[in-house]
Amino acid sequence: MAMKKKTAANGRRKRVAWTKEDVRDLKMHSKSKTPVAQIAKTMKRTEGAIRQKALALDISIGHRR
Repeated sequence: MAMKKKTAANGRRKRVAWTKEDVRDLKMHSKSKTPVAQIAKTMKRTEGAIRQKALALDISIGHRR
């Protein structure tokens, strides 16, 4: 799998669109009750991005607090 993140000239990361595979992976992690930090690391996205997408998809994540 190729690197998805691109760096802009100012050093910030550019927004990367969610693919169908990303959504499928997020749903799989939700069902297996994977912690948000681990999901973020494996998907190379921030925890906030993971939480926002899960909220938009109406799926629960972060089962272990």
